[in-house]
Amino acid sequence: MNSPLPSQPDLRPPVCYGTLKLSSRYLLSPLAGYTNLPFRRIVRDIGGVGLATTDLVNARGLLEGSSKTLQLIQTCPEDTPFAVQIFGNDPKQMQEAAQLLQDRGVDSIDINMGCPVNRIVKGGAGAIMMCHPDKTIALVQSVVESVKIPVSIKMRLGWDDLNLTAPFFAREFEQVGVVAVAIHGRTREQGFRGSVNHDGIRQVVEAVQSIPVIGNGDVTSIADADYMLRTTGCAGVSIGRGALSNPWIFRQLVQWEQTGQCDPPGNFDDRLELLLRQFRYLLEMTTEHRAISMFRKMGHWYLKSMRVIPALRHQFQCAQNLNEFEEAIKTIAEKGPRSGSRNGILPEMHIPVPGGAVERW
Repeated sequence: MNSPLPSQPDLRPPVCYGTLKLSSRYLLSPLAGYTNLPFRRIVRDIGGVGLATTDLVNARGLLEGSSKTLQLIQTCPEDTPFAVQIFGNDPKQMQEAAQLLQDRGVDSIDINMGCPVNRIVKGGAGAIMMCHPDKTIALVQSVVESVKIPVSIKMRLGWDDLNLTAPFFAREFEQVGVVAVAIHGRTREQGFRGSVNHDGIRQVVEAVQSIPVIGNGDVTSIADADYMLRTTGCAGVSIGRGALSNPWIFRQLVQWEQTGQCDPPGNFDDRLELLLRQFRYLLEMTTEHRAISMFRKMGHWYLKSMRVIPALRHQFQCAQNLNEFEEAIKTIAEKGPRSGSRNGILPEMHIPVPGGAVERW
């Protein structure tokens, strides 16, 4: 690690999603375009993740058998426990999607009430659900009652600073049988601007009686997770972008919780091996052309964290076939990082967040 670790935390009870006991309190957040099966397999290979959740899945697309939607819910025996996050505003479709997932052996279902993207919000799903309490609570209750597996919720603190409704919703959801609530500590109006409101998350923790509240937002290090746990009293931490830049973060957090120490994240060569392994996992799922196209977003995170020079990152991004992909990787392997060493700790990378006006997302 590049900075001293915070002191070892007080051990808390294990996190349970109803009858589903998680192996750790550190969860992989659902991230559009990233938390597909290959990446979930990677973080599980490394260890430490308590629950991994898919990219958000359209309930209607799932029922219609859309090939792209079905690819989002692909799994394997090692991918457990495994949650699927669904979105939609039609109670019947959401119930039927939940039942379909239960029949497929999914461990848990998460309902998205936090997505700020305009396309989702305009369709009546995601964060806009926080503006319609009666309708939303009834929809969630109908999903909970339609399945036997645990149902959780992912939401923001509210629509804007004048409507911080997450404590109200969390309290109501607990009453209708939701087993856990994950809170991103920003409003929809904020998007990803400004700071995470830890006091707002604490208010959600204080609003419920016994279900776990999972804190989320800007956790990219052990120090961030420690601050989230201490200041909010949340039962666990959900990590998204921090896992893209450092897939070892879940194992590090478990080591820190158990011993007060942790191993460093992977070096240049470790990350290169991980990149290639994740790409192989992707090739098992789809065609060469589609795998190369799909992997460009993830490859960007690997290569930035590996301190690869911009010209070689560009060569990688321009690869159109397997030969060009392998040639770019060969050159990257030969050149090594532009700063730091290939077998030592690399400088920490800047982790970007989505920008621009949230209404145009």
